[in-house]
Amino acid sequence: MESSPEIQPDIPREPILTLPGALTTYVVLLAVIHLRVLLPSEWENWTIDVFGFIPKRYDSSLLALDFPGGIGAQVWSFVTYSLLHANLSHIAFNVLWLLPFGSALARRFGAIRFFVFMAVTAVAGALAHLVTHEHSVAPMIGASASVSGTMAAAIRFAFVHGSFLSFSRGDADAAARVPALSLTRTLRNPRVLAFLAVWFGVNIIFGVGSIAIGADGASVAWQAHIGGFVAGLVLFSVFDPVPRTPTDAADASSPDGSRSD
Repeated sequence: MESSPEIQPDIPREPILTLPGALTTYVVLLAVIHLRVLLPSEWENWTIDVFGFIPKRYDSSLLALDFPGGIGAQVWSFVTYSLLHANLSHIAFNVLWLLPFGSALARRFGAIRFFVFMAVTAVAGALAHLVTHEHSVAPMIGASASVSGTMAAAIRFAFVHGSFLSFSRGDADAAARVPALSLTRTLRNPRVLAFLAVWFGVNIIFGVGSIAIGADGASVAWQAHIGGFVAGLVLFSVFDPVPRTPTDAADASSPDGSRSD
């Protein structure tokens, strides 16, 4: 008795933007923390003063001011400011930019590396803001420095053949784990250079992202964006668990995946 070969059904590929658990947790955390806007106004202002990043906390050259949170706030606010947002449009814009780049990075790094990376790029953004706003008393809040860091880190592999911004990619997990380009080759890649030009242009001209709230009015902390971006670009290799091949990764600008130095 003959039997016909069993036909295996096609297994659909996982959508590229399916959120990994680490990113979902991060977004939910931002949303839950944003519920602080439901607090009485004096409590909400206290929360921003304690957990927002205020450069004047670290300035002893002028008249000393007494900020809530004391010495502890001088430490934790380097990170906690990035978890606070001014309004729904602020948080929505950051999450919108985080989805494609953060999804790939969370898959590649895993949860622990991803959360530490978000904290490190937040610190880098705060340091850049501190250097350029030494005497400011306006609290800076927003995840834009960390979001900028994820974008910068992701472009180290985003345009590699098979990755999520290449002409030919695999499923979400495979696209996130292609070998990355070295920093030197990243900065020589035409598609990366075009991305950098657009990012820096939009960021400087429109300044959309982290917002400083205080008596001197709302302003955009674009220096913090750049600090987070540079940190993400440079420190990517410290966090990356995927080894590069001896010949480095292939450039996705060639549809067949061949190298184009």
